[in-house]
Amino acid sequence: MTLLVIFIGFMILSWSVSSRLKSKFREYSKIPLNYGMTGREVAERMLRDHGIHDVRVVSVPGQLSDHYNPSNRTVNLSPEVYSGQSVASAAVAAHECGHAVQHAVGYAPLEMRSALVPIQNVSSRVLNIIFTIMIFGGFLLPNILPYTLGLQIVIACYAIFTLFAFITLPVELNATNRALSWLNNSGVATGVIHDKANDALRWAAYTYVVAALSSLVTLVYYIMMYLGSRD
Repeated sequence: MTLLVIFIGFMILSWSVSSRLKSKFREYSKIPLNYGMTGREVAERMLRDHGIHDVRVVSVPGQLSDHYNPSNRTVNLSPEVYSGQSVASAAVAAHECGHAVQHAVGYAPLEMRSALVPIQNVSSRVLNIIFTIMIFGGFLLPNILPYTLGLQIVIACYAIFTLFAFITLPVELNATNRALSWLNNSGVATGVIHDKANDALRWAAYTYVVAALSSLVTLVYYIMMYLGSRD
């Protein structure tokens, strides 16, 4: 019961941090950048300054859908970031370029995370199958998959999710530090503007911290269920 309460508490905390993050980006999306550069221009300049010439900056649909794709070497920016001329746009664009810089220099945690992506995708599909069976064919579950074996598979999947989430933490924090350092040193965002970019990216980092802790709590929850089933 205690673990369940903690699990629900993390769900509420995750929602709260996510809401706060969206609020921060709405606020900083209204504050113009010093030189009126768009997110695309910020990204392209940061890549050039780091000697990276084989990464494209492209626009992708969605809100806060920004990401770096190491497989095709693209910095993918949402429309409001790609065309935006605000503190938020610059912060997000620089952060995603931080991942491109990590890729270029062979940053070990990024390489580890990339290697885990296929394993995590398979784990996610396996977990969906098990939960679907539990929801729609619970009465058949003992005949299809023994309860303890099902829990073991769930635990293994969440162990992979948790490992991925904790490896993601240094990757995201390092990308943020690279972005903030470049924004200041390049003069793109200094003084108060830099402080606001820092605030926006720090709130983004909190979401990864909460996600990692939430994944850990979920893993412990299923481990306790498994141990209880053996008593």
